[in-house]
Amino acid sequence: MKRTFGQTLRELRQKAGITQRELASRIGMDYSYISKIENDRLPSPAADTIVTISRALNESPEQLLALTGKIPTEVEEAIANNQSAQEFLREIQVMNLTDAEWKEIRTALSRLREVDK
Repeated sequence: MKRTFGQTLRELRQKAGITQRELASRIGMDYSYISKIENDRLPSPAADTIVTISRALNESPEQLLALTGKIPTEVEEAIANNQSAQEFLREIQVMNLTDAEWKEIRTALSRLREVDK
């Protein structure tokens, strides 16, 4: 069974060795909000809040974002304002890539960028 956002958040918080109150303090929210999310009594927060939570836990936000299907505002704006990015994503979506293939593409793009420097 797929883990919920709340379950994953609790795991990451506990792995970081911090309490709900500490996490809430780091992100400027009430600890009861964290508790409700972890217990799946509230839906997952907005994408930008997920990024803030991830950074407070010293984790990459992509894991939590992928659980929710959300995209941070800065990424959404970069795509929305770039025709080539939209064309690329439209073409690539029909390919039904695996996670390994996405990682391979990301690595190839990073190498391409390094060559250009």
